[in-house]
Amino acid sequence: MSVSSEKKVQEPLRVVLVTGLSGAGRSTAMKVLEDHGFEAIDNLPLNLLDLVIGGQPRRRPLAVGIDIRSRNFSAPPLLEHIRELKKRPELDVSLVFLDCSVDVLERRFKETRRRHPLSEDRPLKDGILAERLLVAPLQARADFAIDSSDTTSADFRQNLTSLLGLEESGVMTVQVMSFSYRFGVPREADLMFDVRFLRNPHYDPHLRPLSGKDKVVSDYVREDPDFSSFASRLKELVIPLLARYQQEGKNYLTIAIGCTGGRHRSVALTEWLGSELDSVWPQIIVAHRDMDKEPDRYK
Repeated sequence: MSVSSEKKVQEPLRVVLVTGLSGAGRSTAMKVLEDHGFEAIDNLPLNLLDLVIGGQPRRRPLAVGIDIRSRNFSAPPLLEHIRELKKRPELDVSLVFLDCSVDVLERRFKETRRRHPLSEDRPLKDGILAERLLVAPLQARADFAIDSSDTTSADFRQNLTSLLGLEESGVMTVQVMSFSYRFGVPREADLMFDVRFLRNPHYDPHLRPLSGKDKVVSDYVREDPDFSSFASRLKELVIPLLARYQQEGKNYLTIAIGCTGGRHRSVALTEWLGSELDSVWPQIIVAHRDMDKEPDRYK
């Protein structure tokens, strides 16, 4: 079943802020949220928090990882930030705190040979205890708390998804997205393909105002001598990977296809690949991130 990405979502944008002790599992939590369709941003400077959350409309929920290494980190102003964000009706904000025992954290840091951010000039245990004091106000005000001391990776994932009410649907959602390299590559992309080598309809004045969704433009792109071989190999590469990614526990996979303007070639390829995958996979979303961003450019 094909799902349109252009439906307007009335629900508030979900924002999950993930914080806690270094080594308690923040990176793992961010990966779990990303697999559930969240756009994940880790170690975001606090002065950019409002900018990221209050930017252009998003189709996907947002997960932000914050720890003591985040620039300008301080628990009191962060909590004030969160209080203000929770007052906004267009947002659904929650704070997740990840805890862990000192003994387990010591073992994890020694096993991985990573340096604790506060142990450069003091013993590891002292650094862990110092960090616990710094983040204690966050722990006290957290909406959800998880202690990762005695949990396996699978248990941690289950605990997090259960607390946040995230359903394990059993079927991975695959998003095929076109984009313009001029506006940057999609951060959420798992697989990315550059189709700027294909013939460009932009230089045909009759095709320029149209998009890759129009048949005449799609036909023009398909007439490129390398289109058939590339498209065939792309399909042969992607289809076997879908089941493998789902076996790894991903709930959301983004395949990004880019061209210069994000209006003609990448859109045509995205429409084609989305149609091909729709016949073999039950949850396909087709999205065109930048297709309509510069209407004056294509007059």
